[in-house]
Amino acid sequence: MARITNSELLQRIAQLESENATLREAIDNGPTQPLPSVDGTTAATAAAPRKHARSWAWTLLATVLILIGALLAPVSVIASWAKVQLTDTDAFVAAYAPLAKDPGVQSFITSETMDVIQQNVDVPAITSQVVDGITSLGTGPAATRALEALKGPAAQGIISLMRSTVDGFVRSDAFAQVWQEALRTSHAQLVATMQNDPKAAIAVGSDGSVGVQLGPIIDRVKEILVKQGLTFASQIPSVDRTITIAQNSSLPTIQLFYGVAVAAGAWLPWVALLFLAAGVVVARRRGLALVWAAVALAISMVIIVAGIAIGRLVFVGSVSPSLIPAGVARTVFDTLTTAMKDTGVAVLVLAIVVAVVAWYSGPFGVPRKLRGFFGSGVAWVREAAERHGITTGRTGEWIYAQRALLRAAVAVIAAVIVLFVRPLTPGLIIWTLVIAAVVVAILELVQRPVITVPETADDETPIMTVS
Repeated sequence: MARITNSELLQRIAQLESENATLREAIDNGPTQPLPSVDGTTAATAAAPRKHARSWAWTLLATVLILIGALLAPVSVIASWAKVQLTDTDAFVAAYAPLAKDPGVQSFITSETMDVIQQNVDVPAITSQVVDGITSLGTGPAATRALEALKGPAAQGIISLMRSTVDGFVRSDAFAQVWQEALRTSHAQLVATMQNDPKAAIAVGSDGSVGVQLGPIIDRVKEILVKQGLTFASQIPSVDRTITIAQNSSLPTIQLFYGVAVAAGAWLPWVALLFLAAGVVVARRRGLALVWAAVALAISMVIIVAGIAIGRLVFVGSVSPSLIPAGVARTVFDTLTTAMKDTGVAVLVLAIVVAVVAWYSGPFGVPRKLRGFFGSGVAWVREAAERHGITTGRTGEWIYAQRALLRAAVAVIAAVIVLFVRPLTPGLIIWTLVIAAVVVAILELVQRPVITVPETADDETPIMTVS
């Protein structure tokens, strides 16, 4: 056997690979298609029918399985989001803690807190009692008239001081810390909240109203006011009042769906993935089926992202301005759905990537030409390196012999990262794809094909063996 360099037989290998792909495509298209021979000519006789040719029933089954998987995909995204929100304390706190820094939410809490204080403390009456007590000590007529005139401004000044105190506390880091600690503590009661337990920090009413208790906030403000010398603030009672931050008549129904989503969140994504994979496996042309499965998944993610955008408009429009300002409603909805939307966008990017990769790797005309172009470029670089004495030697030969296994390992590692690393983001998917593509390109570059041909005594085309 004679050993020759890859540069001498590179074109012949590319031709054989192209002919092999053409043969596979011709076989897939039907048993009666004339098949090209190795030298590029068409066989004179039609190919014999295959004994185990798959019928179109397999195509129908594959289509049904892929459609079921694509329809389950949006539901699985919602179920996974609900499961994380209801079971992962860190994720729950990270989602809702930023509300304490939102100016609209801060103003709303300040106004509601002041309403509660003024309902329980009559500042003008207290101010009037103080002035009357002073004048009763025997002030002169002029002083008495001046003190009487100060009753109104003094009361307004005290109210202004109280409002600035409340506003300063609500906008402070101390309030953000209290808010975060309350979220972390109340997360343990989140299931009770979904069941409308009266002890829960967040309550959902039968009319769909969602409220937050003001008691802890008022107690803290009362403590600050007393420390500032406004001793009458001690008269502010501990109140049990919940302010409505959102209202939607469908929320009780959503509670029921949340309960189902928690139970389904752990397994529904895998069921959707299983249906998609099964549709590809049973298909007559798996490469084409993989492309369409990825496209169907991408369309389903577009639907869920668009649905979230439409739901935002409906939610904000359905909330009464007398209960919650529109700006706060938008902030609450965005906070509630950000993780779900991010997951939908990430899966959309993943589906597009899979569709492109499947198309590029499939038995289609344009991808074959692109792969040939890429292979020729890699071979040119490898040959240029070998001409300058740079070679991977036996290591490159081993990499070439194990190329299928190594490519599969790269694909499995990339799939594990995408499936199990959370949160799933478009950046994670894109960087995983880029790194995987770079690794595959490096493997293609460092591998060293060894091609052997038997020595022949005539001009017949030799039979080539790649080792």
